[in-house]
Amino acid sequence: MLYIGIDLGTSAVKLILMDESGRIHNTVSREYPIFYPHSGWSEQNPEDWYNQTIQGIAELTADIDKTKIAGISCGGQMHGLVILDENDSVIRPAILWNDGRTASETDYLNNVIGKRKLSEYTANIAFPGFTAPKILWLKNNEPENYKKICKIMLPKDYIAYKLSGAFCTDYSDASGMLLLDVKNRKWSKEMCKICGVDEAQLPKLYESYEKVGNLLPELAAKLNLSDKIIIAAGAGDNAAAAIGTGTVGNGRCNISLGTSGTIFISSDSFRIDENNALHSFAHADGHYHLMGCMLSAASCNKWWLEDILHTNDYSAEQSAIKNLGENHVFFLPYLMGERSPWNDPSARGTFTGLTMDTSRADITQAVLEGVSFAVRDMYEFAKKTGVTLTNTMICGGGAKSPLWRKMIANILNIRVDVPVSEEGPGMGAVMLAMTACGEYKTVNEAANAIVKVAKSEEPDSELVKKYEARYQQFKMIYPALKEVFEMMRC
Repeated sequence: MLYIGIDLGTSAVKLILMDESGRIHNTVSREYPIFYPHSGWSEQNPEDWYNQTIQGIAELTADIDKTKIAGISCGGQMHGLVILDENDSVIRPAILWNDGRTASETDYLNNVIGKRKLSEYTANIAFPGFTAPKILWLKNNEPENYKKICKIMLPKDYIAYKLSGAFCTDYSDASGMLLLDVKNRKWSKEMCKICGVDEAQLPKLYESYEKVGNLLPELAAKLNLSDKIIIAAGAGDNAAAAIGTGTVGNGRCNISLGTSGTIFISSDSFRIDENNALHSFAHADGHYHLMGCMLSAASCNKWWLEDILHTNDYSAEQSAIKNLGENHVFFLPYLMGERSPWNDPSARGTFTGLTMDTSRADITQAVLEGVSFAVRDMYEFAKKTGVTLTNTMICGGGAKSPLWRKMIANILNIRVDVPVSEEGPGMGAVMLAMTACGEYKTVNEAANAIVKVAKSEEPDSELVKKYEARYQQFKMIYPALKEVFEMMRC
């Protein structure tokens, strides 16, 4: 049989068609616009997502036996606020994960309601990108739109709703709303009260691999597909990407070096970071995970090379880097503020240690190392919960660099594995659809059958020692500049 995975990203929707063995039959990508109506705001029209997804499905399935398609699932950008009125019309453009308008609402939740209470209710504290602060912003700034709300959705759940008619979400994506009692896998009555949300406005909760419905007959007829096709709940993009790299089961890890950067550690049991530096979320396999998310990762390298050096030759710039662990320049990768582990929107990028003999290669190296050190920062907080890693999978655009993989392996002192096929959240979404259709009994079984390691980078003891000394210096820089960043914001 064949299965469709949808990756609803910030810039484009990517679709993948795969069979039960993991063989990819086709891929399609379709872009849509993003709007910035004010400084720090970030919005999209949900109708654009849906229209491009439907056109993408038609293109994806144009030359295949459509009777073999058994299931569809979606992995999507998290935290975005999608609101529908009583007529199921979108009330306003979706407010996205990287929108920064909710500073005062976030401060209210963390400092008036209090981080201890938030952690008790949801296992997490408020971040500007989360959904609950967006709802409060809407209440405070667009009361007429707030009053019209009948349904509150996340981006990928809007697609599931349009495909199946099921008003649903999954636990992994719901974890990032700050409305879910993550430990007990139910909506938090306390948070609903704080945000003025009626639980009836929130979608029904499912495990990511559960069936939520079938393809609507009218849509099936339009696409020349069967209305027996199963629609699975799907997952937030990070959880879906983790499934796609086989990060399933206790103590497995995936590091993503995309526009943003994440460290994702799966766990059979619920864990909470008492420092609230990492998110405690439900995982798409039915268990839990800890996740740290830095706002700028591979985007730092892109900024440095393309915007500053005006080059697209990434390999040439990295080929000049020779002396790993000996660089005298440090880079803080906080070009958009920082989420994990500091939760500091005022943080900024800096170069430290520049001298007259600093070379172009030194600064390029510092950018790559700075992102790697920031991943290490998140890992250090994970260790405080009892996590110990021996290896990690790695994905994202930055993971294509052998040099960057080597830095990660030696700065974290763990083996770094590269999967044979790296298709991001779409790959995980396919595996969730397979599980929902009964192709595999569990997500773990699907991951073991489909995900294979192509190559690995082992840490080198001498380089680990050099990088340990450099990391001890790096981790002193942000605390020293924190007050400076706050003054610069004012």
